[in-house]
Parts: sequence; C-alpha cells; structure tokens
Amino acid sequence: MNRENSRRSDFKKGIDAMEGRRRRTETTISLRKNKKDEGIAKRRAMPVAPAMPTAMANEKTAMNESTSSVSVESKKIYTAADIPQLKAALSQPNITDATLLDVVRGFRKILSVEQDPPVNEVLASGVLPAFVQMLQLNDKPQVQFEAAWALTNVASTDETKAIVDAGAVPFMVQLLSSPSAEVREQCAWCLGNIAGDSAALRDIVLSAGAMQPLIQNIVQPDNNSLFGNCVWTLSNLCRGKPVPHLSHVAPAVPVLAQVLQGKNDAAKTDALWALSYISDGDDDRIQAVLSTGIADLLIEMLGEESGIITPALRTVGNIVSGNDDQTQAVIEAGLMSKMQSLLNHPKRMIRKEACWVLSNVAAGTNQQISTVLRSKGCMQRVVEMAISSEWEVRKEAIWIVSNIATGGSDKQIMSVVEAGAIDAICSVLNVNDSKMLLVALDAIDCVLKLGMKLNKDYTSFVDECDGLTMIETLQEHESDEVYQKAVMIIETYFGAEDGAEDENLAPEANGNTFSFGVPQKPLDQEAECPATNGNMNAQPFTTFNFAN
Repeated sequence: MNRENSRRSDFKKGIDAMEGRRRRTETTISLRKNKKDEGIAKRRAMPVAPAMPTAMANEKTAMNESTSSVSVESKKIYTAADIPQLKAALSQPNITDATLLDVVRGFRKILSVEQDPPVNEVLASGVLPAFVQMLQLNDKPQVQFEAAWALTNVASTDETKAIVDAGAVPFMVQLLSSPSAEVREQCAWCLGNIAGDSAALRDIVLSAGAMQPLIQNIVQPDNNSLFGNCVWTLSNLCRGKPVPHLSHVAPAVPVLAQVLQGKNDAAKTDALWALSYISDGDDDRIQAVLSTGIADLLIEMLGEESGIITPALRTVGNIVSGNDDQTQAVIEAGLMSKMQSLLNHPKRMIRKEACWVLSNVAAGTNQQISTVLRSKGCMQRVVEMAISSEWEVRKEAIWIVSNIATGGSDKQIMSVVEAGAIDAICSVLNVNDSKMLLVALDAIDCVLKLGMKLNKDYTSFVDECDGLTMIETLQEHESDEVYQKAVMIIETYFGAEDGAEDENLAPEANGNTFSFGVPQKPLDQEAECPATNGNMNAQPFTTFNFAN
C-alpha cells in the first residue's frame, strides 16, 4: 500500500485530490539558448551603438582638439592582432583621455565581431581588471560606456564568470543609477547576461542590489531602448532553477504587471516570461502574481500572436497548478473561452501547454471539472489529440481524460466515457512509457469500477478497442507496478465467473479411473454415437485406467 501511495504522489494524479495537479518540472535548464520559446538568455551587443547623448557629444568636443583623430581612429577595423598594441597603449603612464577612449573602443570592437570573437585572447592579455577600473571613472561616461559594452560581449560567452571574479558586478549595479542613460542601459545589458548564465551568478547579481535600480529604470525610463533592456534583464533575474527566493523577486511583480498594460510587445513578452518564472512554484509564488489583479489581462493575451501566447499560457498553467481558489480565479477570468482556439493552434507547443492547463483544471473540484466538460467541443478535441496527435501533446491530453476518470463524479466519468475516453486511454496501452501506462491503467480501473457499480458494460468497450489484449500483454511488462495493475484489472473485471470452468477442460476422477473429454452421462439409446458416425465397428469412447 505504501508503494502505491508513493507512486500516486510521484504522479500527482487526480486519483488523489491533494496531488491532482502537476507542476512543471525542469531538471535541467539550458541558459545559453540561441533562440527558444523562452526567449534569449544572453544577448551580444553588436557594433551599432546607441545614439550619443548631448553630454557625451559635448565631452567629446572638449577633448583637446584631438576629436578628429579619435573619430578617424574609431573607423579602423580591429582584429586580435591589434591586442598587444592596444594593451601597450593602455599600460602607458599618464595616458590621455582621448587615448584611453580609443583603446577601450578598440577592445570593444574586437569583442564585437559576429563570428568567433577572440574573447580568450583578450582575457589572456590581462586587460579585464582595467575594464573594471574604467567602470569607476564617473567623470568619463564615454569610457564607462565602452568598457561596459566590452564586458557585455564577454558576458555573452562562456567566460561570464571571469567578469564576476574580476569584481565588475558591484560597479555595474552602481552605474544603473548613472546620469548617463546609455551607461545605465549598457550595464543593465551586461548584468542581464551575467544573470542569464546560471542561477549562481544570477543570485550574485541579486545580492549586489540590482533589483531596485532596475525597477527604477523601468518605471522612469529615459528611452524605449533602456526600458526594453531593463525589462529583459529583470526577466533574467527571475529565471533559472533553483528559483530565486520570493522575497528577492516580489518587488518586481507589480512593475511587471504594469509593463503588460503598455504597448511595447517585446517588453510585454519578457515581462510575461518573468511572471511565468516567478509563478513556477508553491502557492505563495502563484498568489504573488494573482494579487496584482492581472488574471483578466493574462486570459486576454491568450488570444494574441504566438510570441505573447506562449509565456501567457505558461503563466496561466502555473496558476492552475496551485490551489482550487487560484484555479478558480483564472476560470472566472474567462479561461475556457480561449481553450478551443488554443487546442487547435498550429504550434505544437501551444497545443501541448493548453492540454497541460486543462489537465490541471481537470484535477480540481467537481465544479471545475464541469467547466471542462461543458466547454463546447473541448472534450471531443481532447480525445482526438489523445489518439492521434504528436506524442508530447497526446500525453497531456491523456492526463486530462485520466484526471476526470479518477477524480470526477459518477456522472462526469460517464460523460467523459461518452466522449470517447476509453478509446483514448486504450490507445496508449502499447507505448514504452511506464508512467503513462500507469496513468492509463488507473483511469481504466476507475471507469470499469463505475461500470460494475452501475451495471454498465464498459468492459466490452475496452475489449472492442483491443484494450483487453494490450492489458493482457502488459502482464509481461518489465515494470512491476504496471504488471500488478494489469493483473488486478484482468482479475477484477475480466476474470472467469465462479463455477464457470469448462467441465471438459479437467479430468474427473472415479476411483482409479480418469475420464477425459466426454460428458459423464449415458447416451440416448436411439441416438447415434458421434464417434462411430454410423459405423458400429469404430472404436468407441472409453475410459483409461492408470492404476498400477
């Protein structure tokens, strides 16, 4: 019994109301994605710089008449071959401001090439501490900007930790409050790359106090570019497993909710991903998101283009994996009105997520199960997907059917059977997935138990779709749990009736004599013996004495 309870706990199925909802489990997180549905964890700053602010333009003009030489030099194409020369210039005593700017800009250009930037060569030259020192030159915002840009591109590679080890993070956080919007943006960008590298580096950025100045730049941005980069960085601060403690990211939630009400689609997408990361966890994390009052807005966004739908649907899915009240909040916001279009969406992952959302609703109260069953065309589409869709989608659709079969009322189970549930469940009895086999067998057990209770011939339904044959085959399955469940179903619902054993299958003893294969009663004298077939000389049926 303990083993069975453990299995149910692992599966979090509807058969146990307390464990009926499944949370998203991601045992490994790839934080260096080129481009996935979850967006980009790291971004490289390419050679097109933001427009120079007036203050910087004035500073550049004031550089002891050397402006023209700097401007000309800035057009030079730098390569790794220039690293020794640039380092030598950087090492000169009493380096001028113009030369310093030219040198750091040269390094930045080397690190900005599109293909295979020579990051290791730059790091091997030993200039990284100099870049960190340049971040502290508050009277030289251009130099700070170029140094931050160079560090941003280092942080976009596998060498991110080198920047952290060099002590750059605290100075980057301080520069989030720089008078220069361009410096603030570039530092936010670099911190986003660092946070996107791993949960450990993300926590270092959070511990350095990056959250509040980032929020300030989002609430009062100088321009759209700064706003967008800060929202993206904020999203990375909420990202990764193990998730950051709720107290570290809670201040961001109302700000992210405000971003959703704006018109910047890219920022809204990043904000939605951030909310999906925050809500991925216990009920307290879910409630932190719901308390902002964005349930209606989230449901509305399920009708947007797919870039918005995916993170919105993920967030809604996390919410319905919470308690019954949290699930009810998104149902009342109009969730079911969007499900039909989501279940028919051309993108496979959206159909999968939609089924995942419904499976968690179906693991709720009977009232919540009814909202699924009453949604026009919903269960018919779910059954179709459970039988013939891609495997990732089929699995989630089977969970919907199983959660209703194992947790619904008698009437609800009958309703899902009428929608074709038995065909759907039996369709996965031949897959090589022990977990899903147990999910399907649990559902079959509950359906057949109801059939026995209400005297409905559900066993014939199972047999007609070859379910019985597949269950019999599962008696040879390598999983002991699958084997035991299959045996139990066969013995309970398909076993021979008491006393129904064929009398011709077993020999009957009569003293020392055993009779095989003949009815033990005298033949009618006028009836023709079937063994003789009219030939009285044929050998008759007889008994055999095996006694010594």
